[in-house]
Amino acid sequence: MTQARQPAFFGSQGVSDTPEGRTAMIIAVIFPVLERLGTEGRQTARLARYLSETFVTDVDDTLREMGVGDMSVPKKVKRAAQALGERCLAYRRAVQAADPVAALSAELATSVPGLDASSEGADAMARRILKFKDHLGTVPLDRLAAAVADFASPRAE
Repeated sequence: MTQARQPAFFGSQGVSDTPEGRTAMIIAVIFPVLERLGTEGRQTARLARYLSETFVTDVDDTLREMGVGDMSVPKKVKRAAQALGERCLAYRRAVQAADPVAALSAELATSVPGLDASSEGADAMARRILKFKDHLGTVPLDRLAAAVADFASPRAE
């Protein structure tokens, strides 16, 4: 979660510094991790579930810290959980496209607030996600489970 909140994403990359933008960045960073965990079958299914549950808990905690009314929190958390699943599916399809950078960039431009106005930001973010996804393929599961893998710095290409 912390890696998705790097200030440069919201500055030079063009992501909107709003609750929606921050949530979209968390999903973008979680996606490659969930994809990596999905390649290991049953061995990592529990870890993938815990990561998804951590996302949902983080959204719930954040909404409550922001003072969102108790009655609307469950609906908003449900929408965030659905967004995680829907965006991961869309990102997975984009990564499998003939031109994954272009396909993922287009997907990010429609799902990450602020990137619709910055094709350079969307392209850079797509390359970063793909690089991180490739890197995760080389990270041993025990290190991944210990959250040792780092999402590339926003300044690194």
